[in-house]
Amino acid sequence: MGKKKHKVLVVDDEQDIVEILRYNLEKEGYEVKTANDGKKGLEIAKKFLPELVLMDIMMPVMDGVESCRQIRDIPEMKSAYIIFLTARAEEYSEVAAFDVGADDYIIKPIKPRALMSRINAHFRRELKNKENEEDIIKIGKFIIDRSSYTLHIEDLQVNLPKKEFELLYFLAESPNKVYGRDELLASIWGSDVYVLARTVDVHIRRVREKIGSQYIKTVKGVGYKFDMADQV
Repeated sequence: MGKKKHKVLVVDDEQDIVEILRYNLEKEGYEVKTANDGKKGLEIAKKFLPELVLMDIMMPVMDGVESCRQIRDIPEMKSAYIIFLTARAEEYSEVAAFDVGADDYIIKPIKPRALMSRINAHFRRELKNKENEEDIIKIGKFIIDRSSYTLHIEDLQVNLPKKEFELLYFLAESPNKVYGRDELLASIWGSDVYVLARTVDVHIRRVREKIGSQYIKTVKGVGYKFDMADQV
């Protein structure tokens, strides 16, 4: 039996971009589905359940932001990796992307070889994480299960997008240890991925909104830590 292919969904209204990405992804051995608008992408995501989604922001029928928001509401898609592809480089666009659960953000024009390297690195990190990390952290009121990407605070299950979950998991692994933004970027996003330091701040804010602001503390001029003082 052959090795199982990773599943990737490409959603973009520019057909030439879709075809270029399909060609390069299939050449790398990925199973690929495509769509030309956000609504169709959402319909395919519900059935195909891709592990990774490449999605344009500005599209007809349903834009990428709304499509991403609804994809994150699919239980089986909460751990999928979602990358926005866009010609818009404004900061508010990047923040909006992360606010609805995107994991990464790439400015067009796309360089296929660099993108394939980025995607391959992502799946290598996923494999390494599964091999090297403990599945469950139990700390105070929290049960953080990496095998199912679920978080329970006492009897309440809290849903977090993939990168928010991984950020919380990483901090909770070493409670009270302070991590700088650059260290968090390298550990969660990888050194081969170019994202700005504010990406960490946006994700920290989103995690705090869902679990309570008291658990992840800011150490001024240094970074962030998972605070055990509120876990007793």
